[in-house]
Amino acid sequence: MTTHAGDTGTTARNGAGALLRGWRELRRISQLELALRADSSARHISFIETGRSRPSRELLLRLAGQLDVPVRERNALLVAAGYAPQFPERPLDDPALEPLRAELERLLAGYEPYPAFVVDGTYTVVAANRGLAALLEGVAAPLLQPPLNALRVALHPGGLAPRIRNHAEWRGHLLGRLERQLPLVRSAPLRALYEELRDYPAPPAPAPAPGRGAAPASPASASPTAGEREPVALPMRLEHGGRVLSFVSTIATFNTPMDVTVSELAIETLLPADAETGAYLRATAP
Repeated sequence: MTTHAGDTGTTARNGAGALLRGWRELRRISQLELALRADSSARHISFIETGRSRPSRELLLRLAGQLDVPVRERNALLVAAGYAPQFPERPLDDPALEPLRAELERLLAGYEPYPAFVVDGTYTVVAANRGLAALLEGVAAPLLQPPLNALRVALHPGGLAPRIRNHAEWRGHLLGRLERQLPLVRSAPLRALYEELRDYPAPPAPAPAPGRGAAPASPASASPTAGEREPVALPMRLEHGGRVLSFVSTIATFNTPMDVTVSELAIETLLPADAETGAYLRATAP
């Protein structure tokens, strides 16, 4: 029997096996542990990873689920094994997603006056409320042109960076988030964004500008003085309107999404980290 180097079946098996092994190693799970979780055998997992066996579509999806593989990458696993993709990737303006868009808009409005926005898989802002718009006053106009990128606006010298009082800590938080995400999503645009943000120069240290009724500016890493409370999470301390506002960030995603676009959406909310910030936002809400 003649074996052809271009045998698509062998190529598909090897491609899917290599991808599966990469995800298993990334999650630091042994073949035996994965087999037990997925109701298979370590021998079968080994055969799949080496290309000696082609997994069924159902088993491949079950393995991907146990490894918490992102939805987009589950499609890639299926294609590498010679199957059709399982999950559609509809644009956010697709009529089928209209109910979701409406609920997102309602949710964002409900967070007002606190800033809230929705980003896609490359941190492009696809929806936002008026609370965020108020914080973006003074940002360079080119950065506000669509597509507006949340991380670029935060760290660009023409964006919020010069007004973020604990810039070094907040920059480290945002870049660290990207660094953890890059191995999970093989996205060239996301890597390019990371490299762009990493190369931004640090802004000059801001002059002290304590505002009336706001907490005095202080480095985020400094120990709290008498009467101050230890922050519950790393705050972003942002100078705004002659005051220093303090926010903590929360991120929400969809459970068990069945669409690639939906799986990559995240709702981010900036909640007041102190009573003064909350009072100021409520008093100045449009």
